[in-house]
Amino acid sequence: MTRHTAPATQHRDPSSAVPGAGVDDAQNPAPGAGEHRPSGKRVARWPERYASRLFYSDALVIALSFSIYALLALPELSLPVAWDGGPRISYALALFVLGIIWLICLDVVDSRDRHTVSEGFAEYQRIVRASLLAFGLALVIAFFLRIDLARSLFVLALPIGAVLLIVSRSLWRRWLHRRQLQGKDVHRAVVIGERAKVGHVIRSIQRASRAGYHIVGAVTERGTRAEIESVPVLGSYAEAEQTVDSVKADTVIVAGADDLDPQAMRELGWAMADRDVAWIVAPALTDVAGPRIHARPVAGLPLVHVSFPKLEGINRMAKRSFDIVGSALLLLLLSPVMIVVALAVKLTSTGPLFYSQERIGRRGRPFGMLKFRSMVANADDQLAGLLDQQGTTDKPLFKVVNDPRVTRVGRILRRYSLDELPQLINVLLGDMSLVGPRPQRQAEVELYDDAAHRRLLVKPGMSGLWQVSGRSTLSWEDSLRLDLYYVENWSFTQDIVILLRTFRAVVAPGETAH
Repeated sequence: MTRHTAPATQHRDPSSAVPGAGVDDAQNPAPGAGEHRPSGKRVARWPERYASRLFYSDALVIALSFSIYALLALPELSLPVAWDGGPRISYALALFVLGIIWLICLDVVDSRDRHTVSEGFAEYQRIVRASLLAFGLALVIAFFLRIDLARSLFVLALPIGAVLLIVSRSLWRRWLHRRQLQGKDVHRAVVIGERAKVGHVIRSIQRASRAGYHIVGAVTERGTRAEIESVPVLGSYAEAEQTVDSVKADTVIVAGADDLDPQAMRELGWAMADRDVAWIVAPALTDVAGPRIHARPVAGLPLVHVSFPKLEGINRMAKRSFDIVGSALLLLLLSPVMIVVALAVKLTSTGPLFYSQERIGRRGRPFGMLKFRSMVANADDQLAGLLDQQGTTDKPLFKVVNDPRVTRVGRILRRYSLDELPQLINVLLGDMSLVGPRPQRQAEVELYDDAAHRRLLVKPGMSGLWQVSGRSTLSWEDSLRLDLYYVENWSFTQDIVILLRTFRAVVAPGETAH
């Protein structure tokens, strides 16, 4: 295969250079740049504006949190804060200082970093980390100076503030995603690399409609004009700089190219640096969450370390404890709803109240999954014939479209997931978890390939990424991808966010629930 050297550079009119860059740039050209002059800075400014909005929003949320706390703990805050040898100050001033520390901690952990905001669970994790850091510092200062701070400050103000900050960021994120769906506040990106790798990157980004990237073109070895995933190929490696200029891209994503040697890659990176164009390298890793990735430079090589989640030992105990407490509380709170559902099922159709079906749990262990009956009494006897009619007997997801076995009440129960409430008993008994992969039948598990079997490393869940990402409209491939992503990237923060999204999906199920 031909080895390519540095992409060809252009000779441009000096008048096209960036204002203010003339003399210094001419005397100190970028290494390897020769006579090249970038056609203008194109760095995207919307992330900076968005981060600025988050700063002011965080300040208002912290002020609101302390105001709520002050109303709840007014008697304790009526006394001044004092310590040995120090002045007596009001609690209002102490809260103001703590608020400043909190804002600084949010910045220290990069919760408003342009590479983190509005993406994944990392933003929420950093908010929690910053909140614990701020109150930890307050506790340390109070200990060494022997300041008698109200304990309610840590019991009330910390959780109130952390929750409100997460809610605020969630609202900002939804606002940003709406703008990005309209084509605003997005990065204009060009993908460079081999066709297969470019196609993989484009598919992944297009699948994540809220990623914030609009792929405007691709650059491949020969620049063959055939489109890749509906994205036009605009040129070859040698034409990369002209291509980026022509489409006014602010981001270049390197998808991987064995035939683009390191020196050519380096010089192309310099050319993009001259333009303030973001330079992103996409490794050949898929479905890996941000917290698992750690970059470490070794001998000038940016090595990427990938850690693996551990759901054994203390993590498994903590998840199990969360399931026990959560399911017990939900059973208590939802018992009136379950009584109403039970009466509706019993009074509108003949048959048992509950329906128990064998599903496969962790490590392949079968268990009886409980549901309120939403179908006619002999529903299982009709399944094989219905699947054969729609031609899906070879698919691991045994889902009948427009299932005639579902009762009128059952359709309502299924739309709002009320038929699944008895699964809280399965969670309490340890057969299931509140969050996990979709529980499946033995016949479906028998159709698994090696990758799908990794779903059985954790307990199946009442809810999961599949529940909040399309429910019944998901294909088997998408369902598997989401379940494997959950298994490979498990974290408590992710579980909590999924539960919050589940509540929203149940309240407003949309067209994906049936």
